[in-house]
Parts: sequence; C-alpha cells; structure tokens
Amino acid sequence: MLLNVYATLRGVPEPSFPHRLVNRRDRRDAELGRHLDGFMGYVMGGGTRPMTAMRYHVLQHLGRVQHHLSLEVDLEHRAALEAWAIDANAILFTPDGHVRAPDGAVLVAGDSGEPAPGARMPYPPDAVRRRDATAAVLRARGITTPEDLPPIPSEGEVEFRTPADVARRCLALFACAVRAESFASGQPIPRAELAARLPIAVEAMSPGELAFASDRAPDPQAVVNHAWRYEALAVLWWAIGGTPSLGFPEAPCDVPALAKAMLSTPGEAIVAAARLRSTTELLDALDLTYRLAWAVTDARINDRAPLDGIEPGVVAERHYALNWLTRFEDADWDDVTTPT
Repeated sequence: MLLNVYATLRGVPEPSFPHRLVNRRDRRDAELGRHLDGFMGYVMGGGTRPMTAMRYHVLQHLGRVQHHLSLEVDLEHRAALEAWAIDANAILFTPDGHVRAPDGAVLVAGDSGEPAPGARMPYPPDAVRRRDATAAVLRARGITTPEDLPPIPSEGEVEFRTPADVARRCLALFACAVRAESFASGQPIPRAELAARLPIAVEAMSPGELAFASDRAPDPQAVVNHAWRYEALAVLWWAIGGTPSLGFPEAPCDVPALAKAMLSTPGEAIVAAARLRSTTELLDALDLTYRLAWAVTDARINDRAPLDGIEPGVVAERHYALNWLTRFEDADWDDVTTPT
C-alpha cells in the first residue's frame, strides 16, 4: 500500500519495518509548501466544508509539517508503522482518499470530510502535558478553555528565530514605540533622527514599520498601534534575557524601565549579547498566551464581561510577538497572524 506520511517533528526516526521509500522531502523544498497548501484545500473540500474542531486540528498539523514521505508498506507491518508514525508525530494519507491518524482511524474522510467516531489527532507528549498544565493554571484563576483547543508546537517541532534577529526586532519595536510616543507629546521624531540615535533599529524595521517611521502625519490608529508595541517588545526582551521574569498579563509593562534598559546599552552590544531562554520557558509563555488569547476573544465575541485581572492588549501583543518568535506560518513581522 502506498502511504503519504506528514510528520511535524524536525527529526524523523528512520522506519524500522520493511518498506520502499518512493519520495522524501522537507521544508527546504519549496514545492512542499505548495503541496501542503493544496492538501489543506482538499481537507476543506475546496472551500465547501465548514470549519470543525477536527478539521482545524488537521490544518494545524499540516501547517507544522516538517517532512513528507511516500512509502510503500505491506499491511502485515501495520503495528510497526503505527508505532513509527506516533514517534514521528505523523498523519497518513491513504489510497482510499482518507486522512488517518497513526492507528488508522479516519480523521478526514475523503467523501464526507468527517472523522470516524473516537478518532484522535496525534500530538507529542510534551505538548499535551504543557496544554494540560496551562489549563490547570488558568482554572485556578477562574478561566476555562476548551479541552479540544489544540496544543501549541512541541519542543521537537518548534523552530525559533535566532537570538540576533530577536534582538534586532526588539530595537525596531523600541524605535517605533518611541516615535509613537513622540506624536502623543506633540513633538514627533523624524526618521532621520531615529536613524542617527538607533541605526540598527531602523535597519531592522519591517516595511510597515519603515512606512510609519517615515510618515509625517500617520493615522492616529497607527500611532496607537505602535505605542502598544512596547508590550511586544517586553516579551521579546524577556525572551533574550533582558528581564528576569515575565509576569502574568494583568497590566501594561513598565515602559520607563524598559526604555531605560534599551537605552543603557548600545544596539551592537544588545545584539551580540542576545541569548534565547530555554525552549521550555518560551513554549510555556506561548501556551499560556495562546489560551488566554482564546479566552479574551471568547469573552468579547459573546458579549461577556472582560476577564478579571487580564489586560487584553497585553495578551494580544504577546501573542503576536511569540508567534513571530516561533515562526508561526513562517510569517514575516508585518504578516504575523494570531488565530485562536
């Protein structure tokens, strides 16, 4: 039987059972991204199927795929195939047009698009443990999130931006936030002055940030948006060790202290000294932020009172920054999305 295997782990173990490898590719092959886009369209029936919890889980998996393998395998080796697919955190596409879990359960039927009763998506154990631990922390604060909200990437799946890139992003965010503040004070700082004071910051700006830095009369909402970027800066500054801890998002960050820290060290030294925190710490922060973002959005769209002790703007900025840090959908800064 010919199987197409979609594995999300960066390192896929070699199959220990008899098989014939027909094809193998990873994220370095640009064609894989186009193939996965087409496969996502297949899962959604070419746009004719509504989003469901299972289809959302499958789409999330496909968005994280690191390796695509085509194998010919005899069905007598089914048990070994299942164990290997679990270790690779893989889902399978079989000749009958079904998308299947490692145990063969149908996740997306080729005809109806529906899962088989009891079918479950595979997730790495550490991602599941992290999800459950975060849910317990939130429950202790009176915040509940759905059990079927998927885990974030595991330690074996995630790929971070480089420490130097994170440091440069901090500098760019700082420069734009400072310029936003200058408009609020009635003394806007021109781009040339920013470039003179913070040259690395301007060099690191995204196209959208460069447009804001150059605009003599930006839209008031753009000024507000860039002022909020202090919160994105705060979480990325923490991520490279600029601050010792990241508090619960109950209130805006200490802007004066953050600005003092950014200005006390030359940009070149900030970049040179940047070191990412442990993978565990960073993913714990992302998982908490992701589930809080869901809870904040759920309260808003259902016209409920805002969550007690949570600042929605802080959650939103942290979510944006952490999705960029973890290369969510490989998006550049201006194109980051934060679905919940």
